[in-house]
Amino acid sequence: MLVMKSNVFLGLLILFTLLICSTDARRGRTRSRTKSKVQIGLPITGKYRDPESDQYYNNNDGAKILLASHFDLEYVLGHKIAFLCIAKGSPRPHITWFKDGVEIFAHHYLHIHEWPIGDDRVKSKIEIDPATQMDAGVYECTADNMYSIDRRSFKTDFSIAFD
Repeated sequence: MLVMKSNVFLGLLILFTLLICSTDARRGRTRSRTKSKVQIGLPITGKYRDPESDQYYNNNDGAKILLASHFDLEYVLGHKIAFLCIAKGSPRPHITWFKDGVEIFAHHYLHIHEWPIGDDRVKSKIEIDPATQMDAGVYECTADNMYSIDRRSFKTDFSIAFD
């Protein structure tokens, strides 16, 4: 009698599982729907409402970031962290750095270096040494000239190294 009850229970459990799985399938839930197709810090591309906007954002002389640090960085407390941004445009773009939406200015532990490369490129590097917990956040490199603006974002968080 006990074996018969456990078989009935097992059968009901399987039926209940199948009902739940088929209900999710009918609702169209798949793993691919949960993935975001938007990435922070990448330029927006596509069609614009009017030709003037298209000409502004797709201007050949406009500021464009060619190389930037990777998006997600985990740094070790007390060590140096650095971000890089290289941009081109005519006239040569100006690079501005932001942390959590606020413009960054150099201070005792943070240094911003900038090098012109030829007539139309600029390289900018931000270094923080030593890094503290307060340095975690979202950094942004913005390149701009009279024709357009381009930007990249870098997310940082810290880890603790145990010696």
